[in-house]
Formats: sequence, structure tokens, C-alpha cells
Amino acid sequence: MGPVEIGMLSVFAIVILVYLGLYIPIALGLVSFVSVWIMSGKSILAFNFLKVAVGDGVTEYNFATIPLFTLMGLLVSKAGLGRDIYDVMNSAFRKVLAGIGMATVGANAVFAAITGSSIASASVFTKISVPEMLRYNYNKRFAVGVVAGSSVLGMIIPPSAMLIIYSFVSEQSVGDMFLAGIIPGLILTAAYIVAIYAMARLWPSYIGKDIRADDMPALDRSEMFNKAWPVIALIVLVLGGIYTGWLTPVEAGAAGASLALIIALLRRSISWQGFWSTLVETGHITAAILLLITMASFYSRMLGFAGLPNHLDALLQEWDLSFFHIMLIYVLMMLVLGTLLDTASIILIVVPLFITLIEGMGLSLVWFGIITVIGAEIGLLTPPLGISCFVIKSTLNDPNISLKDVFLGSFPFAVIMLAVLIILIQYPILSTALL
Repeated sequence: MGPVEIGMLSVFAIVILVYLGLYIPIALGLVSFVSVWIMSGKSILAFNFLKVAVGDGVTEYNFATIPLFTLMGLLVSKAGLGRDIYDVMNSAFRKVLAGIGMATVGANAVFAAITGSSIASASVFTKISVPEMLRYNYNKRFAVGVVAGSSVLGMIIPPSAMLIIYSFVSEQSVGDMFLAGIIPGLILTAAYIVAIYAMARLWPSYIGKDIRADDMPALDRSEMFNKAWPVIALIVLVLGGIYTGWLTPVEAGAAGASLALIIALLRRSISWQGFWSTLVETGHITAAILLLITMASFYSRMLGFAGLPNHLDALLQEWDLSFFHIMLIYVLMMLVLGTLLDTASIILIVVPLFITLIEGMGLSLVWFGIITVIGAEIGLLTPPLGISCFVIKSTLNDPNISLKDVFLGSFPFAVIMLAVLIILIQYPILSTALL
């Protein structure tokens, strides 16, 4: 076998190993090491590839964004800002048809802008929003579906862990990726809200029967301000600092984490022991992501050594495929892999294969990152491995709501995501307008 054939087999081997349950970085590193060894016939070359990948990952300055934004997200959760965001949104939408669903989407969007985690959003709003909707006679499938659908905003609206991972794989600016995620994130949020209103009018049985919202409590202006100002301050500081150029992404993460700690201390919602456990958890998450990025770099170098990206580029050019056909193949691949793998695995496996082709076509790699993340995020809502759906089911622990209910409830939102993805592919300016 030649290097190209070995490279192709390595991609399939990684997918199979991850699907069988092997830890993603171990699968990437193991297959990459063996592939380089086989192609070169020298184990020392495989060790050198690994050494360079580890060195680049550890010394990358922008990697500091990961522990800082992770710490900020954990402190925000400790401070109870998720509940406050939901209360404010619920009060604002309480007189609107299907208002709690819209409030959940809005709260998730805001929560995403200060945590950047779909899993955290799914966990927090499952506890807060689902019981509230069930109490007001909303359909249980809609209740869990809207939480699952809106939780994916955490990976699109910055700061987002997936955007950071993509920026390392594609060697793009973290700040550019954050700015590019703002408009698509807002478009998806608006699409969800409009869709909920349309479903309430045209498909009321999906929303629920005899919904009671008249007795929903309202917050006065002072209460809304007290609950909203910490969230607004964090968003302005982090995203405003990056957008104006006043702060780099690393500095914005540090400033956001510091402000989140001050808010948690002012609210007396965190003890010294709780703060220490938060730091330890931040370390665990950071170490896991560092290993992931390091092995992804090793994998990318292995693919380059095999010449697989260039071979794929030449093959597609030989077929004379249009931009539409190439993006159709890419999106279909993302959707299929999304039913089997998590978002990080898809990004790390697929992006190195296509990035040479996209760059050769003169397309923006920042735009391509947004397309990639949204396409992979649809997989969070689709069986058999819809991670957000599993998180919601396990968090609820309600025998009356099955995993099937969660998947069926989230299906309309997966369709909406796909529609927004098509729009973003058709109009790349929506992703790059703020750059």
C-alpha cells in the first residue's frame, strides 16, 4: 500500500475506534503514530512527529483561552446566573404565545455568551425550564426539545470551546472565530423563536394543550436589572473587548473569569472550598482539551505526510465538482458522522481532510469553521449518539419522559439548524461581516 491508501485507512480506523469507545485523543495518537511508522518504516520519525505536535500545542499562546473561558463558565454556573437569565427572559416573554419556550431559547443564547458549553446549557436549563413548562401544561416533547435545540447555541455563540478547537486545527485566529460566530448564533436564535411562534399557531398540539400562562409571575424593573446586570457586564467585557480590539481573546478570558469570580463572591455563592474544586475541575478540562488538540495536530501532520488532503483535492478537481456539490458532500458527511461521533471528533477527523481543498478554492477558513461547527452540532440532536439528548434525559431522571421523547422533541430544531446552515453556506458574508 502507498501512503495515500494508508492515510485513508487511518481515517476509517480512527472513526471505528472512537465509535467503539476508545478515548478520542488516544485513537488519534495511536493510529497516527502507527501510520507514520508504517509509511516511513522508521519509528524514530513517528516519535519526532509526536514531539513536534506536543511542543506546538503546549507553547501556543492562544491555548490560554481554554482554561480562562472554562473557569469563567464554571464560576458563572456557581453564581447561579443561569437561573437569573431564565427569570428575566421568562418575565419578558410571559404574555407571548409559547413564551416559556422562547424564553428558554433567549436564556440559552445569553448563557452561551458567557459559558460556551452546550452540555452545561443542556444540564442547567433541563433543571430550570423543563419543570416550569410542564407545570404550565406544555407538551413534554416540546419542553425537552426546546432545551435540547437551544442548548447547541453554546457551541456557536462565542466564547465556544468548539470554535477554539477549530481555530487550532485550522490555524485561524481565535478572536476571528469568536467574531464570526456572533451573527450566525443570533440568526439561529431568531430562527428558533420564530419557529416556536409559528408552531404555536400552526401546530398547537406539539406545543401543548390548555397552556396556562396568565398566572406566570412578572418581575418589576428593579428585579430585572439586578438579575440582568452581571450577565450584561460579562458579555460587554468579553465580547465587547474582543470586538473593539481592546482585549485579546486571552485577556478577555482572564478579565471575564475575574469578573465572574467577583460576582460569585458578592453573591456569596461560592466558598473557598468551592473555588478550589472549581480550579481543579478547570485543570481537568484543560488537560483533556490540551491532549485532544495535541493529538489532533499529530493527526493533521500524519495526513500531510501521507498526502491525503492533496490527493482528495486533486480527485475532486478531476471530477469537476462545483462549489454546491462539494459543500453537499461535506454537509452529508458531517450529518452521517454526527449520528455516530461527538462534535470534537468530527471536527478533528474531517477538517484536516478538507482544509487544503477549501483554501485552494479561495474560500474563507473562518466561514468554513462556522459551517463545520453548526453541521457537527446537528449531531448533538440526532440518534443514536445525540449527546445533548442523553444529558437532558439523565439530568431529568423522569420515568414519564423517555429518550425517544427527547429525540422526537428535538427533531424540529435539528431541521431548523439545517435550514440555517444552508443559508450560511449560500451567504458567507453572514459569517465574515464582523471581521
